[in-house]
Amino acid sequence: MKTTHIVSKILFYFTRFLSVVYFFLATYSVFTLVTGLFLTFKDNGKYFQVCYPFTTHPVMLGDYNLPYILFDFLAPLSLYGLFFLLSSNVFKVFFHPKLFTQNGVLHLKRFYLSNLFIPSIVIFFAFFFVPLDNEVVLFIILHGMLGAFAYFLAAIFKQGLNLQNEQDLFI
Repeated sequence: MKTTHIVSKILFYFTRFLSVVYFFLATYSVFTLVTGLFLTFKDNGKYFQVCYPFTTHPVMLGDYNLPYILFDFLAPLSLYGLFFLLSSNVFKVFFHPKLFTQNGVLHLKRFYLSNLFIPSIVIFFAFFFVPLDNEVVLFIILHGMLGAFAYFLAAIFKQGLNLQNEQDLFI
């Protein structure tokens, strides 16, 4: 079990770091797109470049139209920030001394619900505004499978919590 604690702590910090990076990039991109600071354009305004602060060196590129910016640029950045945040909360469950807790079940529930429903809902709305690549379907399937796996894991944790609570009543 000590290995599980070590690996879960490493994954917790790694996914929490990725979450911060994705949320920062999304926030910084919104800031640059709204204010025009650190933003450059290519091909007569057809493409935009979000640049590193105080430079003209691009960090992110995209088409300069509102549907693309919302659905193909900002939505993936912010939703993967959410994904990594929820993932880090799941990994956090595994390095606590008590494994089966109501908090752990809640983190798993949030994780599986977000993976099962958010990608499909966002893609449904994006379908009306931007052309979708074939790879998007693969991402929905992968997130759906991850959500289903987390659902079963949450059910196991809920059963473990119930058994643990029953055991505590006998002591």
